[in-house]
Amino acid sequence: MTYVYAFDHSHRRAPMELKDLLGGKGANLAEMMSVLKLPVPHGFTISTDACRAYMHGGWPKGLDDEVRRHVAALEKKMGRRLGDPKDPLLVSVRSGAKFSMPGMMDTVLNLGLNDRSVKGLADSTKNERFAYDSYRRFISMYGRIVLGIEGDKFEHPLEAAKTKSGARTDADIPAPALKELCETYKEVVAKETGKPFPQDPAKQLRGAIEAVFRSWNGPRAIAYRVREKISHELGTAVNVQAMVFGNRDDNSGTGVGFTRNAATGENKPYGDFLVNAQGEDVVAGIRNTEDLNALKRKFPAIHAELMTIFARLERHYKDMCDTEFTIDQGKLWMLQTRVGKRTGAAALRMAVDMTKPTGTGRQAWKISKNEAIMRVAADHLDQVLHPQFASKSKAIAKGLAASPGAAVGRVYFTADEAEAAAKKGEDVILVRSETSPEDVHGMMVAKGILTSRGGLVSHAAVVARGWGTPAVVGADAVKISGKSFTAGDATVKQGDWISLDGTTGEIMLGQLKLA
Repeated sequence: MTYVYAFDHSHRRAPMELKDLLGGKGANLAEMMSVLKLPVPHGFTISTDACRAYMHGGWPKGLDDEVRRHVAALEKKMGRRLGDPKDPLLVSVRSGAKFSMPGMMDTVLNLGLNDRSVKGLADSTKNERFAYDSYRRFISMYGRIVLGIEGDKFEHPLEAAKTKSGARTDADIPAPALKELCETYKEVVAKETGKPFPQDPAKQLRGAIEAVFRSWNGPRAIAYRVREKISHELGTAVNVQAMVFGNRDDNSGTGVGFTRNAATGENKPYGDFLVNAQGEDVVAGIRNTEDLNALKRKFPAIHAELMTIFARLERHYKDMCDTEFTIDQGKLWMLQTRVGKRTGAAALRMAVDMTKPTGTGRQAWKISKNEAIMRVAADHLDQVLHPQFASKSKAIAKGLAASPGAAVGRVYFTADEAEAAAKKGEDVILVRSETSPEDVHGMMVAKGILTSRGGLVSHAAVVARGWGTPAVVGADAVKISGKSFTAGDATVKQGDWISLDGTTGEIMLGQLKLA
């Protein structure tokens, strides 16, 4: 049995039809590369067959050899070797199930770095800061995801490094502080696991692949599948891809873009991006992002190329697409596309709009009225009937309107506390600085979600829209401290009532009446 397929493998059917085998991400990467000829970094997909074999009987026989051959082929294509001490190839290792499960499984970036190759990366790029920033990210991700170390063990040293060096954001930490942080992170790994951080790239890769397989049966992935009625037997594919770097310099960046507005359905692309960052920074909401208008001002040629790609993707998939992209020293790379999740109101509007021709001449496309009807699910209609406020009071703060609808509930600051309160019959508003996949059980029971950081493509926004949960994100006037938050003169404690308007982004005190 064949378990591994290169993105440019010649399949008998269109790759986008092979999601059972390649998973959604792998199928669409292959489609973008081999059919649409878009700028996609080379890589390969380990199939869902391999994951199912692993779940039922451990590491599949022959998989090591297949991975080794595909790594060698990738090294030849890229002209660099994994772990090379002079000019290393680095890869990402990402999950990719048949059905989209945003953030519910695991990703490892910058794999292939070790104490020798990080020096080679610094020398070959003449950029020491970039090299050690990539290494500290890798140690942290690998430590959390593969070695099972709590994220706080890495977060606290990172915050200390920012404070010590006077850095406002992660991107401002200077090279010497990042080198020191890498040493601290390696000490954390040694203390928590009793072993040094792994230096062999082949062993790093095996560990990361196995961790992605395991994440299929992680608590948050199981909870999400139960909610979405996805079979537990499908398994996930694993995508190994040559890294491109949004954190290389200020001529680099990363972003997430939708070809239409997933909240309203308006036929206008939108998205978030960050300069000098990696993809996880955007969806995690750890820094407030900039929108596509800012991308147009800073990188006009890249913006124009991205808009052309958006139009091609919509024409090809005949639907709204959700994309991830990276700019590496002024060159655009596409890292993912999929048919995007949307609110009920957006689903209705897009379905109607797409029955009319989009584009001109031979480039025009549309869907049939029958197809439009099939795209509007019962859940979408329920969302459209979401309650609204009968009347408004003065807002104490305003954020980004991430998912429409009105929500009234008592404030809770952790997913566990929100879940416990909901089990007692309380209406809950989950308030976080930013949400992560670990918060999914609290998000499931929340009437509304409020975050003080993040943009319209952050984890909180994407999941809330998919579930039709009213959400306001990036409300930077909301200052969270322990079990309370302040917004201007107002103080809100855990258990207090607030009202959220996910359509306008407004946050109000007390229980407003619903219409």
